[in-house]
Amino acid sequence: MYSDRTPRPLPETEPLIATTTAAEALIDEVVGALGELEAVIREETRLVRAGLLFAAADLEAEKARTSGVYLRLRARIKANSTALGRLCAPRVEDLRRHHTDFTALLRENLAVLAIAREVSEDLVRTVSEAVGKTNAPRTYGRDAGTAVPALSGARGIAIDRRL
Repeated sequence: MYSDRTPRPLPETEPLIATTTAAEALIDEVVGALGELEAVIREETRLVRAGLLFAAADLEAEKARTSGVYLRLRARIKANSTALGRLCAPRVEDLRRHHTDFTALLRENLAVLAIAREVSEDLVRTVSEAVGKTNAPRTYGRDAGTAVPALSGARGIAIDRRL
């Protein structure tokens, strides 16, 4: 039944951590990667608040790279959680606090992005309605009055949702 399927190779895994030195090195690597990601997110938040959306969009590649590094390291942390807790518990607590601070920064960033998106969509909607009104036909109806145009937006407005 499934003979035509070739088995998928298992993902490459790194050996589990066995020493305190290796555990601390992994935590240092995660903290470093988290610091880089925080810097990119802080800059994106600053640029969006300043209304520099194109400059913020230019950070997309760096944000993707740093978040990818962080996610890979986080998977390593998860795979080694028992060893890390046993070998360097105080450093794990520091990492948790650092991650909590990162979560707060991420919430702030998402709130700023949501507000910017809402403002952008409202602006596009307002422009669309204004253009739609000017393009409405100006004719007289049966009762010699002008027809009330339906509130529809203009046709042909393109929106770039990457921002």
